[in-house]
Amino acid sequence: MSYSKCSIRKMLPKNYLRKHVAHDINVATANFKTLVPRMDQFVYNDGTSKDLMSLSGTLPVKFNDMTYNIPMCLWLEDSYPQTPPLCYVRPTQEMMIIRGNYTSSNGEVELPYLEEWKSGECNLVSLLQVMQVVFGECPPVCMQPHSEPEHASCK
Repeated sequence: MSYSKCSIRKMLPKNYLRKHVAHDINVATANFKTLVPRMDQFVYNDGTSKDLMSLSGTLPVKFNDMTYNIPMCLWLEDSYPQTPPLCYVRPTQEMMIIRGNYTSSNGEVELPYLEEWKSGECNLVSLLQVMQVVFGECPPVCMQPHSEPEHASCK
């Protein structure tokens, strides 16, 4: 579902650059239809929390000629677009995070694109496209291993 700039702008508190953020989210949701914008509470590593705009849903990623839907959440602080989104892989109960070059053990996405973020040059769609490429080479999640049920002995 694509969200209108007007409906997105109404969700945003006044401390955001509402016109710019609404435009970026509108373009992102038009290109990645499984992402949903919403205001939600983000908890920082130090335990403090803040209401932030988020884009959550799944990111389609091609790996070994198959498409997988990686559950994601991108958090936009009120300093966006001057600062990059805070990006996390959000595995389902059946999944586990694969710690790698681009994903920490808590699911935080760590990409050069985010580290080198430049306002005016970087945007949500480009970020999501970079994630698709990177996660297609090195997926950030896998399915939890299933233990085989113990079979009763036939003695």
